[in-house]
Amino acid sequence: MTIISAQAIPVSLPFEIGGPRPKFAGIPRQMDILLIRLETDQGLVGWGEAFGLAIWPATRQAFEHLVAPLVMGRDETDVVALSESLQKQLHILGRGGAVTYALSGLDIALWDLAGKAAGLPLSSLLGGAKHESLPVYASLMRYGQTDLVARNVEAALNKGFAAIKLHEVTTPMAQSAREVMGPTMDLMLDVNCPWREDQALAMAQELKACNLLWLEEPLWPPEDFAGLARLRQACGMALAAGENNISTEHFAQMLTAGAVDYAQPSVTKIGGVTEFMKIVRLATQHGTPVMPHSPYFGPGLLATLHMTATFADETMIEYSYADLGASPLGSTVAQQGGRLHVPQGPGLGFDPDLDVVRQFRLP
Repeated sequence: MTIISAQAIPVSLPFEIGGPRPKFAGIPRQMDILLIRLETDQGLVGWGEAFGLAIWPATRQAFEHLVAPLVMGRDETDVVALSESLQKQLHILGRGGAVTYALSGLDIALWDLAGKAAGLPLSSLLGGAKHESLPVYASLMRYGQTDLVARNVEAALNKGFAAIKLHEVTTPMAQSAREVMGPTMDLMLDVNCPWREDQALAMAQELKACNLLWLEEPLWPPEDFAGLARLRQACGMALAAGENNISTEHFAQMLTAGAVDYAQPSVTKIGGVTEFMKIVRLATQHGTPVMPHSPYFGPGLLATLHMTATFADETMIEYSYADLGASPLGSTVAQQGGRLHVPQGPGLGFDPDLDVVRQFRLP
């Protein structure tokens, strides 16, 4: 079989988060998804997702002008070999950012095609699902106000979530969530790489009373794995990181340094399913659990579900806490009782709703 069509399709979904939207460059954040669509000469269609948000125009350009021309007419059946070939061809243009995001979306779509061709769900191609459903935690956006944090934490708990992740950077915000949740429910804090090592240690001491399951990405720069390892030894709490690592080799360095208690690859950023599963094997060798970064509403979330379903231990899935005006995956990604079911259809198990895609597609 050969690829006869390769498209990048940007979609911007309406959403509400229970407060003002965070801004980027003064513009309220949008819920932008960059879908990847592949079609073969035998009529099979595979769907992927490349990292979106504010960088989607650059990722689309990378896909349309660099990646798509290289895959047209190629045999898509050996996904691992094709993905490695493309990485080698494109490495001179950068080993991270838009090019890698585009390759990530492509790889997810290739695995979707592989599953459809075999008539098997992606999890079966990766060794078989060990779980029919997985717990999800509510990943809240940044509110910057203790009353909004408390209100949205309470709303998330009422919707069935049993664990919460905040994206705040101060102790009072975390304390407001802990007060609502009680002393034992799982609470995580993602601060998005703001502090130098001494600042991070001081903040970790402040945050101890909040009883965090993990503190996520406390250091700047994120690739300071030696500093992260020192912080882990000194701070007395679990650390998580990895969504900003740019390659499997980055994860190898981080794990070898003993820098984290939880490794967090992101399938739409790291190179897709192929690279994600390499990282899982690396983490297993180092005895480090994988907690996927997956605040997605498209094929990236489905791919994460399938991969995580193959883990021996039941693992929490990150679930972006937002009320969508429309979802391209509909009820397939609607959590019930704090859990998501792993789709059983071939490939990713569900294709995006084309009516929703057409309605919210960006120019």
